[in-house]
Amino acid sequence: QEQLVESGGGLVQLGESLTLSCAASGFTFERFAMSWYRQAPGKEREMIATITHIGGSTNYDNSVKGRFTISRDNAKNTVYLQMNSLKSEDTAVYYCNAKGRWPGDYGKNYWGKGTLVTVSS
Repeated sequence: QEQLVESGGGLVQLGESLTLSCAASGFTFERFAMSWYRQAPGKEREMIATITHIGGSTNYDNSVKGRFTISRDNAKNTVYLQMNSLKSEDTAVYYCNAKGRWPGDYGKNYWGKGTLVTVSS
């Protein structure tokens, strides 16, 4: 069964750093592009970072560009989100997403249950 499990969320102070992890299982990880989304209270879910299945290309939303870094370790079936210089507006539930990018996997789309990040002043 396909599964994505996020970890690493918590309460941090303004300006601090935090690293989220997302462990994947039940599918061929390296065939999937991985993304991090977040949903703040009262707002829609938004994509903030993505990394290709090969891992050679990344893309970020402007709100996190220069502060967040997405990476993946295909040997560990894990994707990471390094978050630096955290702001109060980064407070949200962070979700891991996997999208199939290999023949036979197109159309497959998996979600984790999310991990809460709270940035306190």
